Amino acid sequence: MNPFRLFLVSILLSACAHAGSSAQIQGIFDGNTLRSTSLEQALSQVTPGSVVVVGENHGLKTHQNQQIAIMTALRAQGLKVSVGMEFFTFTDQVFVDQYRQGQLSETDFLSQIKWGNPSFEFYKDQVQFPLLSEGSQTWALNAPRSLTSKVAKMGLSSLTSEEQALLPPGFALGRESYRQRFLAMMPHLPNPEAGERYFAAQSIWDDTMAWRAAEFITQHPEQVLVIVVGEFHVQYGGGLPDRIQARSPQTPVWTFSQVNTVDLSPEEIATEMSPSPQYGPRAHFLWLAPAL
Repeated sequence: MNPFRLFLVSILLSACAHAGSSAQIQGIFDGNTLRSTSLEQALSQVTPGSVVVVGENHGLKTHQNQQIAIMTALRAQGLKVSVGMEFFTFTDQVFVDQYRQGQLSETDFLSQIKWGNPSFEFYKDQVQFPLLSEGSQTWALNAPRSLTSKVAKMGLSSLTSEEQALLPPGFALGRESYRQRFLAMMPHLPNPEAGERYFAAQSIWDDTMAWRAAEFITQHPEQVLVIVVGEFHVQYGGGLPDRIQARSPQTPVWTFSQVNTVDLSPEEIATEMSPSPQYGPRAHFLWLAPAL
């Protein structure tokens, strides 16, 4: 264990001992220094034209509540807050708009976008958070699943011209460090080619969401876009944050990684929190909590 992590473990063990054996380390921490901070302090540098990317473990009420807390704190700073959703396909933006404007019932909306799992109740508050009266929007971010499924099975070369037109303009694969982390999660691939296909599909998700985010901020520089997305897309800046910066270098991008501490020992929490020697900090800010 490196000295920094050993020092962190000692702090966490001390905190647990002070608070009782059942205590959980929780709260918001700076991803670089690992110092405790408040939500208001963490968001104090967010300005109009920024993107705030919030990672989550899908379907956890605690993570939903923390996302709403971030959005609410930004609004309390006087910022106009729009919300980008990983779960919505950009080709379904018209249905998202109709739902938000009351032209589609929730049942019809979910039918139109072919919603599956988890329950929409986990994301309803985020979807409805933007104030239409101030021009804020709920923004569909992702690529059609039919596109990424085909690439995962058959590769980019299998796409027809019509399918290629659904790729984001100037599509690019994720950076090499992101590819390495992605493939490391799949130790039982049937062959290396399968890993490359899966990573291409993953990159389509990231780059499509980045394209949509950059497009939104270009059109609405007076707003902040908060993106709700799965944890892996956020961690170490290599997925979605990296592609947003590549597409829109002047856009400030802030990242939150929500760390579920249920059943984690102090040593395991330290591992989750500590910057990687290879990849750097996990995110600008870490929000630790036992999530249900």
